[in-house]
Amino acid sequence: QVQLVESGGGLVQAGGSLRLSCAASGRTFSNYAMGWFRQAPGKEREFVAAISWSGGTTYYRDSVKGRFTISRDNAKNTLDLQMNSLRPEDTAVYYCAANTRQSTLYGTRWNSENWYDYWGQGTQVTVSS
Repeated sequence: QVQLVESGGGLVQAGGSLRLSCAASGRTFSNYAMGWFRQAPGKEREFVAAISWSGGTTYYRDSVKGRFTISRDNAKNTLDLQMNSLRPEDTAVYYCAANTRQSTLYGTRWNSENWYDYWGQGTQVTVSS
């Protein structure tokens, strides 16, 4: 069993920055891949970023490349998402997710919700124009 708790969300003006964190507990954090997803009002949840167990491999959705950075600290069991140059369209509830069955991002399913087996409750990010 894995517990994931997100924090760091809030209200920010367009062009601003936020740093989200996800605290993990319950299993050896360094054994599994992690990801961030988001869900805007009235829309389906979508992939944002993914990271391998070591942090050596990362992937991003096109719209956040160059603005968002996913990282992890295996010693502290935390996953972060640094978000810069925020836009109103980034407004959403952000979720962290874990795939405890795989440590790498091998394959092509790391951007699919079904690839992950544990989820946090989410943290709201609102970007005003």
